[in-house]
Amino acid sequence: MSHKISLKNMVFYGFHGVYEFERELGQRFYVDLDMKADLRQAGVNDRLEETIDYVSVYNQTKEIVENHRFQLLETLSYHIAGEVLRLHPLVEEVTVRVRKPSVPIAAALDCVEVEAVRRRGE
Repeated sequence: MSHKISLKNMVFYGFHGVYEFERELGQRFYVDLDMKADLRQAGVNDRLEETIDYVSVYNQTKEIVENHRFQLLETLSYHIAGEVLRLHPLVEEVTVRVRKPSVPIAAALDCVEVEAVRRRGE
């Protein structure tokens, strides 16, 4: 059996980007997380210790986005996924989507989004 826990559209203020002005001024970043795990025991026993504490996941994601600086969204999403797998042993697979709405591109678009999928043991 597989379950999925999702945290959708978390908003953080971070300092990520290729250009120095992006890393100095910062901007909002939007993050989605999907975590797959076998949570049958939590379903049967109704105990937090047998599931994924999504408050903890939120706080870890916030810490990475707001307190680290990366040039690439690929690096940011990779680090978030790695921390989820490292700190939450029940998670078998995590998908992280990071959206950056204010990109330095002379074009009309809502945002740029990077999606990273990491599995335990890879």
